[in-house]
Amino acid sequence: MNLKALLGAGLLAAATFIHTTPVLAASEYLVSTDWLEKNLDNPKVRVVEVSVVPGVYERGHIPGAVNFSWHSDLVDPVRRDIATQENFQALLRKAGISQDTTTILYGDNNNWFAAWGAWVFDVYGVDNVKLLDGGRVKWEAEGRALDARAPSPAAGDVTVKAANKDLRAHLPEVLAAAEKRSDVQLVDIRSPDEYSGKIFAPQGVQELAVRAGHVPGAVNVPWGQAVAADGTFKSPEELKKVYAAVGIDGSKPIITYCRIGERSSHTWFALKKILGYDVRNYDGSWTEYGNAVGVPVVNLAGTVWGGQ
Repeated sequence: MNLKALLGAGLLAAATFIHTTPVLAASEYLVSTDWLEKNLDNPKVRVVEVSVVPGVYERGHIPGAVNFSWHSDLVDPVRRDIATQENFQALLRKAGISQDTTTILYGDNNNWFAAWGAWVFDVYGVDNVKLLDGGRVKWEAEGRALDARAPSPAAGDVTVKAANKDLRAHLPEVLAAAEKRSDVQLVDIRSPDEYSGKIFAPQGVQELAVRAGHVPGAVNVPWGQAVAADGTFKSPEELKKVYAAVGIDGSKPIITYCRIGERSSHTWFALKKILGYDVRNYDGSWTEYGNAVGVPVVNLAGTVWGGQ
């Protein structure tokens, strides 16, 4: 074989290798906007938007992204629970997700609900799932392409596992921590006004509790302290300092909570996926705990519910 033929064969082999070999992401659990833009045509990559504002996906989304609705796809429509194993597997397969797929999640509201999605993926043992660092806001701020067309991917073959109970906290575990019957540390990631009991919930939200305040023993680290100005996560070194300042260093199990579990999923991601701490997300959060009968509450502001 002459030199030209050899070079041609080598280039063909290289092209085949590049096309068939999955491209490694920029981080184990995060990808940058640059990385995602370069991998939009990678057949091993599937992009999923999980936004909460109605119509935002339909007005334009990252090219090729499928849409998961938090209110109907990732939760049970009747029970207050996450999607069932059967329904979640069907959802992923319909989205074109297979065993060898790298799934990239992103969304609005600083990836709160995308982080919820990442948590549900983790609960069901799905591998190779990452967040787009900075989410939809960063993608749009950089002037990257959006597409209003919804894709129709070929069905995937992913198999999800039984739910991992070690990633989810329930009321009895939170109550045990509040009453100091366990050594679990509680991290309340709501705003200082919610934590102190000055307000019951952020203005305009529908899900409320009849008691204001926080779970006894919980430290307050608002979710925003985990991100930089552009919405990307702070470095692991910076994150360690943020949480160590209130005594959270990974030496004890941790439970995160907020109002309905979405903001606490964001902090769960920072503590669990980036720092590697032992963390469970309490998705019942304050709308369950603050409505429960007979549980202890710390209400520093003394705000009393008036029935409105």
